[in-house]
Amino acid sequence: MTMIDAIFSYEFLQNAFAAGLIIGVIAPLLGVFIVVRRLSLIADALSHVTLAGIAGSLYLSQSVAAFALLNPLFLGIAASVFGSVLIERLRSLYKHYEELAIPIILSAGIGFGAIFISLAEGFSSDLFGYLFGSVSAVSREDLGIVAGIAVIVFLFISIFFKELFVLSFDDEYAKASGLPAKWIHFLFMIVTALVIAGSMRIVGILLVSSLMTIPVATAMRLSKSFKGTIILSIVFGEISVIAGLVTAFYFDLAPGGTIVVTSIMLLLFVIGFKKLSVSMKKGAVA
Repeated sequence: MTMIDAIFSYEFLQNAFAAGLIIGVIAPLLGVFIVVRRLSLIADALSHVTLAGIAGSLYLSQSVAAFALLNPLFLGIAASVFGSVLIERLRSLYKHYEELAIPIILSAGIGFGAIFISLAEGFSSDLFGYLFGSVSAVSREDLGIVAGIAVIVFLFISIFFKELFVLSFDDEYAKASGLPAKWIHFLFMIVTALVIAGSMRIVGILLVSSLMTIPVATAMRLSKSFKGTIILSIVFGEISVIAGLVTAFYFDLAPGGTIVVTSIMLLLFVIGFKKLSVSMKKGAVA
């Protein structure tokens, strides 16, 4: 059975590819602002907090009957948003050492995640799918959540694009010009938390930050403008997701791994291409 036939035959593949295509847009789109603002490690911190929420939800589903039917994604989203709020609070407490907030929250996420995994008596197939992504585990409910998060992202970017652009390149000027920088950054963190939590079904908690940064790094090697970087980041993100899902389907691999490896291969190809083109130009001048 070919991939196209399987997509038309199985609902879970339809869900996975639809969710993957959405994530391939929103993760690099938000990732451009994250990279430019030098906040790449925040994605890692929030992904580990999301892990704690997912592990906690899986433990509660084993211990409390009322949680058995709850989608773990909801507690993962709640934990990720809560983590983003805590990062902002810590950044305001340590004004001269704002970067301390990231390792503190990251460590807390790993710590609570390890505790809940231990209480849940180790790894389960469900938790493995959340860690590294799963093609077969994406439900209609998961797809609906991802679509809802995408709507929030597009609305946020369209409303605050100019403000985010100014904040990304000149934070001091943005504050001096009267922009509500603190509140915009706070909302940006919450939206980032939502994207990270929503992407984990496809890419996996431990790899989702890669999809937000590696396509952006690839685009920055080719584009000379901000909007061009956004467009190319989305293109590379979509290529990575589609190629990664196809590879995961045919070889029965974790989609998060194949998506990230594909994005890394694209980055290496672009770096090599740029070096080759520079060498050829130098040779032509000589």
